[in-house]
Amino acid sequence: MPLPKFPFLSNRIHWKANILQYKPIPPALSTIMISTVPRKIQCKASTTIVSDQNNASRRSANHFQPSIWDYDYIQSIRSDFTEESYLERNDRLKEEVRVMLLTLTNPVEQLELIDDMQRLGVASHFNAEIRNIMQKIYNNGTSKINDNLYAMALQFRLLKTTRLLYYKVHKNHITTENVIAWLFSESFDGFLDGKGNFHSSLSGDSKGILSLYEASFHSVEGEIVLDKAREFSSTHLKGFVNKSSEDDEISLLVSHALELPLHWRVSRLETRWFIDVYERRLNMSPTLLELAKLDFNIIQATHQEDMKHASRWWKRTQLGEKLSFARDRMVENFLWTLGLAFEQQLGNFRRLMSKVNALITTIDDIYDVHGTLEELKLFTEVVNRWDINAMDELPDYMQVCFHALSNFVNEVAFDFLKENGRNILPQLKKVWADLCKSYIVEATWYHSGYKPSFHEYLENARNSIGAPVILFHAYFCLPDSTNEEDSIPLEEYSSVILCSSIILRLANDLGTAKREKVTGDVPKSVECYMNETGVSEADACGHINSLICGTWKKLNKEVSNSSSYNSRSFIQVAVNLARMALYMYQHGDGHTVQDDETKYQIISLLFQPIG
Repeated sequence: MPLPKFPFLSNRIHWKANILQYKPIPPALSTIMISTVPRKIQCKASTTIVSDQNNASRRSANHFQPSIWDYDYIQSIRSDFTEESYLERNDRLKEEVRVMLLTLTNPVEQLELIDDMQRLGVASHFNAEIRNIMQKIYNNGTSKINDNLYAMALQFRLLKTTRLLYYKVHKNHITTENVIAWLFSESFDGFLDGKGNFHSSLSGDSKGILSLYEASFHSVEGEIVLDKAREFSSTHLKGFVNKSSEDDEISLLVSHALELPLHWRVSRLETRWFIDVYERRLNMSPTLLELAKLDFNIIQATHQEDMKHASRWWKRTQLGEKLSFARDRMVENFLWTLGLAFEQQLGNFRRLMSKVNALITTIDDIYDVHGTLEELKLFTEVVNRWDINAMDELPDYMQVCFHALSNFVNEVAFDFLKENGRNILPQLKKVWADLCKSYIVEATWYHSGYKPSFHEYLENARNSIGAPVILFHAYFCLPDSTNEEDSIPLEEYSSVILCSSIILRLANDLGTAKREKVTGDVPKSVECYMNETGVSEADACGHINSLICGTWKKLNKEVSNSSSYNSRSFIQVAVNLARMALYMYQHGDGHTVQDDETKYQIISLLFQPIG
């Protein structure tokens, strides 16, 4: 099975987009963390069925590489950027950038600065100022924007991205409380010819076409103009990359965008990449650059403490030691949470969600790797009944897992009851039981050799991927989801959860197919579609990619339709889960295999401050 074929990839594009990806690793870190790890890590797997001392048939043994992240080293991490002098310098830089933002009068320059601030990860410090500027630009539309493809597409995209910040936009004296209840593709009508296609004369404007390309990924179903924009811009940008031999910023940005559009990227990873790009810009602002670097390092120090907390919990559970067949991926599990919400004030969210991810990974491996079918049926029954007294019926390794799961669920329920006065323990038990029920369906398929239809597979797999469990816990541990009187019930988000789940599942299937074809597993979406339709593997992958694109459009629509201020954090997390899926499985199974790219991303985000 090939690597995932997201529709924007080529080897050359991937190479060029990562020119600025990594900086040299400090010698100490390199010695401790990297030097003993093979450069190309492969997943050790066996397709043979092995038997333990009790003559129980199991799929395989010694399935996964041990974690490359040393516990003692993680606990020894210290950051200088918690010191008061750095925090004071950060505040002074923010004031200087605020003055810079408010001094600009040219609307195109204002848009460009806001775009840079977003990509550099500092825009959240200036929400009020950005809101006012965006509102004025939108209300006072000028020829500087309306006649400029680059500026119009940039304005369109920024209004869409600031949607989640709930900016109010006025048009013809009409106020909408949900910011952009419209943002029409007719904004681009002036760039179309008589046949409704984009003027061919635009092909020479690489900057404008790149801006149009990025804007097109904010489309919803039925927006024909934006579909044409994506087709038109992607064709010309691919031609630009093939002809370009330059290593300037526009070439890097084009290659980066064709690999994966900005709207689908993880913001924290994008920030780390773009800081290096921005630093090379001839007319960059030293003040803004210094703020971006310092702010990154200060927030990184918070992330390090969160990671250390999660690592200590993982060690206390002893799941890594006692369930040696399962993936020990605590740091990778924490990386997922960083992608969901990196903001400094959401440390408790990251700490709890890291535990959720680790438990999902462990239980998944019990069903996929080690448990016999009879053991798995018993485990599913015990979780469904949630009967501690029945735990003695389980094999020892399952007892360890259920004990850790039970302790975690009880702790989460108790903390929520104490803080909010609501008992969510029954819902917590149910969501974990539902996950195990979806796992046992797949285990039964595997052991019986059953080949599900594509629809049958996806109906179950959108649950077995774990997204509903992740987003259920996210909802209850985000501070603005449940604490307000007008909070939105979780059921109202069913469409958002479904879209995020499907993107995660399909991206996972594309990324893990090669590994799981070797290790042995139930047919996934690509194989199911091939079995059902008789198409080639390449065509099946193409179909899966088209489903991912279509689901993103549905997710965009759900985001635009959300009306409550209190929904913004949860919806952002659901969108970010889809983004993390595309990142983690873009070049294979980054969650499991500990490949070089994921390894160095972790180092740059969590271990190595920006110099």
